[in-house]
Amino acid sequence: MKIVVIGGTGLIGTQLCKLLREGGHDVVPATPSTGVNAVTGEGLQAALQGADVVVDVANSPSFEDAAVLEFFEQSGRNLAAAEEAAGVKHHVALSVVGTERMLESGYFRAKMAQEELIKNAGVPYSILRATQFFEFIGAIAQSGAQGDTIRLTSAALQPIASADVAAALAKIAVAAPTGKIEEVAGPDKQPLVSFAKTYLQHTKDQREVITDDNAGYYGAIINDQSLTPGANPILGKIHFDQWLKSTSA
Repeated sequence: MKIVVIGGTGLIGTQLCKLLREGGHDVVPATPSTGVNAVTGEGLQAALQGADVVVDVANSPSFEDAAVLEFFEQSGRNLAAAEEAAGVKHHVALSVVGTERMLESGYFRAKMAQEELIKNAGVPYSILRATQFFEFIGAIAQSGAQGDTIRLTSAALQPIASADVAAALAKIAVAAPTGKIEEVAGPDKQPLVSFAKTYLQHTKDQREVITDDNAGYYGAIINDQSLTPGANPILGKIHFDQWLKSTSA
């Protein structure tokens, strides 16, 4: 099976390509660095020639509201047109748990626009929404920094190792299209502030972490349901403490 991975050299894409190759598939990582740009359309038609499946794990280089919307809308339209022309049988996209609940955020509005384009494109699809990755807990903690303290909400998160996201995507990519949205999350659900404290202790960061439910999440006020999955998500196997032990302090 020929599988093209849009964003195939990034955090998720690199792991996904490796898993799919190990499964015996012909895998093409498609990024601007490999001559394929989904936003401009450069190299897209040639890359998709003979492709059975396209997996889109690309992310916008800018999170500014207008830029991120343009990225996902333009790449979504270009992918839909190229996939239809190439006879692609399955489009798989990585999205974000909580998208429909976080529309005050420009990034989540852009992800919702991407999902709607996929649903209306006519190519059979599967969408996987993931919770936040363990790899970004440090950045989330830093977003609450105020001098020698860090202020973060106690709202729940259920983050996941990027390796578990890649594994879930690999299974979906080689299966039949579902025409549905599925969710994947980590096995541990705790207050965001608790994940941050554990991470900072591991990295020997001495700053005090203060619980402040007005601190928000990148500017948005969240509750226990905002960024956590609904019923029966796919659950990753890697616990946060296991992941921390595998990373250097």
